[in-house]
Amino acid sequence: MKKNKIIFLLFFLSGCFSSSNIKVVDFTDGRVSDLALTKKVIGKKNFLFFTTTKLGIFLEGSIAGVVTDYYGNPIEGVTVKAVSDVVKKEDENIIEENANSMISLNFTPGVSDTMGIYKIRFSLPVIDNEVDVRGRLVYNPGWEQQKNNLGKTYEPQIKESPFRLYYNLENGFLAFAEGVRSVVVAPVGEGIGKMKTLPGQKPPQTKEEKPKTEEKKEEKPATNNEDDIFKAFGF
Repeated sequence: MKKNKIIFLLFFLSGCFSSSNIKVVDFTDGRVSDLALTKKVIGKKNFLFFTTTKLGIFLEGSIAGVVTDYYGNPIEGVTVKAVSDVVKKEDENIIEENANSMISLNFTPGVSDTMGIYKIRFSLPVIDNEVDVRGRLVYNPGWEQQKNNLGKTYEPQIKESPFRLYYNLENGFLAFAEGVRSVVVAPVGEGIGKMKTLPGQKPPQTKEEKPKTEEKKEEKPATNNEDDIFKAFGF
């Protein structure tokens, strides 16, 4: 009996949750996935003769997205970073404002793969049965330094965008909202009247595309002058 109690205690302290116990009502359209609940030590409390550890529940998962070029082709090797706001320190029962407090918001940057898909891993504390984090997604940070050092890099059209990640432990409500995104448009067609000159730039030309003026003209076969003279007389 004592052995079973010890095993149960070790399992409890390890902070393992079954994925089947996580209730999720997904309103993120697939942006947030790989969800799991874990228990971690968030602080220590010293008594007269002993010290106890304080555990907290953390929501872990990943924020996914896609990196492409102007024409929708996937781009590999682009870093996307999540920067969170300051941790709320209103709940004294969860966050201890002393040197023993070990609670933090953890985001691991994601790098796009061959399909252009990146995943930012996160570990966020559940405070008052919910996770509510605001921050910024930074696209390819340090691209200017890469350009200066290596001579070539990927410049993001959108440098960063605000986001909010919310999860309720009781009802499983999960939402991810990203801030205002700029929409890229380009003028097309010839136009008539005032519409003939629309402001804005056309899409950049790729190396495969060459202007029509550079296309090679078909070489006409050389004609014989004597044949031309006889053709004039109807022979």
